Amino acid sequence: MVRNVVLTVLEVVSLLALLYGVALVYVPAALILAGVMGIVAAEQKLAPPSAAHRKEPTS
Repeated sequence: MVRNVVLTVLEVVSLLALLYGVALVYVPAALILAGVMGIVAAEQKLAPPSAAHRKEPTS
C-alpha cells in the first residue's frame, strides 16, 4: 500500500512540474493540457478492472 501511495505522489508531482514548465511558455496550453490530464485520470478511475486484475472464482 505504501508503494502505491509513493508512486501516486511521484506521478502527481511530475505532472505538476510538467504543467508548470508548459505554463512558463504558454498559459492557455497548460490549461488545455491540465484538462486533458484530468479527463484521462477520471476515465482510468471509472474504468472497470481489467481481466488480469479480476480474481477467478475458485471451486
